[in-house]
Amino acid sequence: MPSSVATPVTTSVTRHVDPSRTSEMLAWVQAGTSLAERFDGFLGSGWVRPSEESPDWHMLYRFASADALAAWEASPQRAWWLEAAQGQIEETRVERRTGIEGWFDQPVAVEAISAAKAPPRYKQMVTISLVFFPLSLTANWVSGHLIGDWPLPLRVLASVLVMTPLMTYVFLPWITARMAWWLRR
Repeated sequence: MPSSVATPVTTSVTRHVDPSRTSEMLAWVQAGTSLAERFDGFLGSGWVRPSEESPDWHMLYRFASADALAAWEASPQRAWWLEAAQGQIEETRVERRTGIEGWFDQPVAVEAISAAKAPPRYKQMVTISLVFFPLSLTANWVSGHLIGDWPLPLRVLASVLVMTPLMTYVFLPWITARMAWWLRR
């Protein structure tokens, strides 16, 4: 994969907040989103809570590339925003995700704040098919020549074990970056 292809980065930050300060927290989150929206590469943000009574807020924000994220994180605007909550909010965990692992989270409550709208499902389906069909065709052709005498379940398993990482880490990020003009139109 060429190094010029920027991979979107999602940052997940768990913050501990006194439940009696929910209104202040909402205002603080919205202020941070308003600031981040002004930065190139900002794709959206939101937050997830296990329940209304939970003191834990799982905040998410996404940028188009690691460089765009770094510009936001090093900005004086973000420093000012974080300073505004000093002593009221405790940051307990930070994770960065660049793949599709966020698809498998099971939040109980999700509230999006100025999140970038996802492309329509038919556009997602077409984009995935553009890489899935040729990759599947190639994997079946190769497996037919290399392991054609294996039982069908083992051939399919071998094919899936090769195709899944290729789709997740190479081809889906690649095709998504190239089709962004159509996906986000």
